[in-house]
Amino acid sequence: MRLALYQPDIAPNVGTMLRLGACLGVPVDIIEPCGFPFGARDLKRAVMDYAEAADVTRHVSWQEFTRNRPAGRLILLTTSAETTYTDFTFQESDTLLLGRESAGVPETVHSAVDQRLCIPMAPNMRSINVALSAAMVLGEALRQTGHFSNPYPSVESTERA
Repeated sequence: MRLALYQPDIAPNVGTMLRLGACLGVPVDIIEPCGFPFGARDLKRAVMDYAEAADVTRHVSWQEFTRNRPAGRLILLTTSAETTYTDFTFQESDTLLLGRESAGVPETVHSAVDQRLCIPMAPNMRSINVALSAAMVLGEALRQTGHFSNPYPSVESTERA
């Protein structure tokens, strides 16, 4: 499982998703250009001290990403999808693609993905924050593929040992 961020334009969201990836052991692909300098202070503040643990690959363009990404399905999270993420069966080799906060992804990207998924929302709501969307869908994908079967001991269980 991987996260891929298409030309992100809000540094704190990227920092949050890098931290999410680090904590869940999920690599993150950044498809540039970003709408901010990659070492921006807001990015560093959001990722905190998890930057070293994050497995990040930066791609200079969409074309480079498509040439070099690992095998597996490319799953776009978009408000224009008809299939909800809760009605989808994920595979371990899936890459979850998230678009720009301000504009999503262009039609060329929409047509290049294997599947488009949405998060069901209340009527008249436009979208959920991209980092929250990533956490929701990634959590479900990892649950379905067996990665939440308590891979790490809890603090309580290690204290009793």
